[in-house]
Amino acid sequence: MKRPLRPRVLGDISVKKATAQGWSSFGPLAARVNLVEERIIRIPLTKSLRVGIIVSAAIFLVFGSAAAPTLFTRASGDATTVTASSTDPVVERTQLETQLAQLETQIDQYQGQISSYQTQGKTLNGQIAILNDKIASLNLQIQATTLTVRQLNNEINDTQSQITTTQADITNKKAAIGSLMKNLYQDDHVTLIQAFLQNPQLSDFWDETQAITLLQDNLRLTVQQIASLQTQLQNQEQQFQASESDAASAAAYQAAQAQEVVSTKTEKTQLLQETKGQESKYQALLVQTQASAAQIRNRIFQLLGGGQLSFEDAYQYAQLASNATGIDPAFILAILDRESALGQNVGQCNYQAAMSPSNQPLFLAITQSLNLDPSEMMVSCPNADGVYGGAMGPAQFEPSTWDLYSTAVAGITKDNPPSPWNDSDAFVATGLYLKDGMTGCQAAYSAVVSQERCTAAKYYAGGRWKSYLWTYGEAVVERAQSFAADISTITNGSNS
Repeated sequence: MKRPLRPRVLGDISVKKATAQGWSSFGPLAARVNLVEERIIRIPLTKSLRVGIIVSAAIFLVFGSAAAPTLFTRASGDATTVTASSTDPVVERTQLETQLAQLETQIDQYQGQISSYQTQGKTLNGQIAILNDKIASLNLQIQATTLTVRQLNNEINDTQSQITTTQADITNKKAAIGSLMKNLYQDDHVTLIQAFLQNPQLSDFWDETQAITLLQDNLRLTVQQIASLQTQLQNQEQQFQASESDAASAAAYQAAQAQEVVSTKTEKTQLLQETKGQESKYQALLVQTQASAAQIRNRIFQLLGGGQLSFEDAYQYAQLASNATGIDPAFILAILDRESALGQNVGQCNYQAAMSPSNQPLFLAITQSLNLDPSEMMVSCPNADGVYGGAMGPAQFEPSTWDLYSTAVAGITKDNPPSPWNDSDAFVATGLYLKDGMTGCQAAYSAVVSQERCTAAKYYAGGRWKSYLWTYGEAVVERAQSFAADISTITNGSNS
């Protein structure tokens, strides 16, 4: 007697349902149980590709979302007149930049008047006028710094928003990967025969296999997108940290500017008290307080990189660099002077702990060419935000920057190879770097003092230079003016 047909797999029969080809009794159930001993051979589709993608996806899934940094908060300044109030970020940014430009023009006018008084000779009325203009200039600088801090806070808020958006995108992409991996897993457990039975038409079967391939492509694309988003998030967090550091630095300078206003007012009051408004008494006081050429020559000049020279030797190196580049020697001295370095750690770390991996091979090549032990040559340390250090010698050049200028330095000093730890080489390298920075600043500003302020800010902060115009930049300009007076004294030989 012939046996009746019976199902070999429970998944072969289900409640009739409508399909594109009509009513069908075939369809998968959630559970499948073999009713015969025959083994069903499963043929996974493009298994090797799927495994590679899933492994990659699993790696990215273990990445934790970076915690959003806390926003920088600053104390409001007293000497501020800030009118930008638009809620539109673009409009407010334009307003702030316009106000800054107006303040820069007014500050340059005051500083121009100060320079004019100084060239007219030392008189009591002239000195009082200088002090008055200095006080007015400082108050405007405080306003400029306030505007700069507001710009930085806006950047911090924008970057914070970008970080939040990027983190949400990463979370969504990870959820999408989880869903894609689940679908791939389910498809991998469908045999080739089952896939065909579910899609008896060849075109439907082909569409099903194409859908699986598309699913794998989507998984691969999503993994790549997460990798890109992770890089984007890292860049945004670095920008956030840089903006916070800039804002903190600007706030510190603002406090120093306010203190200098008080100090200048006190100086003016004392001067009037001591001279009682009489020119003869002022001239006698001037002779007592004016430094002699001999005193200035022997004054210790502290290099940015931690070394020290007599002021006369430092001036000779600066003059060498000036002759080769056209940069004012007083400006070069101000850049290299430790007092203008914001108190940063400039030479107490080992290169392996402080320097970026990309700079370390160049550093080793430089020390090898100079027959120096790299482990003994200290470099600048990373800052509080974790940004790499690694700057070398008095000029505080990173290896990659030194590599750009070393050939030109050798052509001027005749040191081959030049050394970032050699004073003459470092001074010349500084002059060359300032010359390149000055070119762009000359196109942006007409006044010499503004060009130098811009160049100094670029020397210190690179692409973030606008945030340092009224902090580091202005401090260097004032220091350069002081050095210019000292240079005038020793070159004219007065009071020697």
